[in-house]
Amino acid sequence: MKITLKTEIFPLVLLAACVALSFFFYANSPDIIATHWNFHGQPDGFSSRGFGSFFFPGLMIAMYLLFLVVPNLDPKKERYEEFAKIYNIFRHMLLAVLAIIYIATGIYNIGYKINIGIVTAWTIAVMMIVLGNYMSKIKNNWFFGIRTPWTLSSENVWNKTHRVGGKLFMIFGLILAVAPFLPETIALVLFLGWAIVLIGGTFAYSYWLFRQKKKA
Repeated sequence: MKITLKTEIFPLVLLAACVALSFFFYANSPDIIATHWNFHGQPDGFSSRGFGSFFFPGLMIAMYLLFLVVPNLDPKKERYEEFAKIYNIFRHMLLAVLAIIYIATGIYNIGYKINIGIVTAWTIAVMMIVLGNYMSKIKNNWFFGIRTPWTLSSENVWNKTHRVGGKLFMIFGLILAVAPFLPETIALVLFLGWAIVLIGGTFAYSYWLFRQKKKA
């Protein structure tokens, strides 16, 4: 894949902004800060301000470098050029999601009581819906997409599985969007139930497609 200023300006500006904010949050946060919330925005996990301020920017930098390296490690690295736009959209969106969650967390911990549950759920929901919309355009590779033994062994199985998987991802995004407004038990059942459908369903569907292909 070609790396240009056009493809990298957004993530680099985002990373620089989060690194700068990490020092601001560290200077203005209490010694112990909230770092995890339940579906309804109630904090249920805490850490030191040093960890809370600097971990996410470090994670984002690591993720950025990883996504630059992955295509060159893939035995099918030539396929990435066929879906370079979608790959860039995904890695940019992932960094944006991490940045939004990080900034929202930092703002919360310096005294602005925003609803982290809604911010996190809606941010990830948008990413799932966008990813689901583009999933059918991802080409066969070893690292990115729905990778089962049967999708990796057949272009046809890969394409059909990703078309169905894309729809499941979009439904998952909608579930995440409404989860903060539901009773916690119902939200958790919906979340875990559809995660099982998403993972198990695409796995089973790719196997069924492969078996049908072998019978033909």
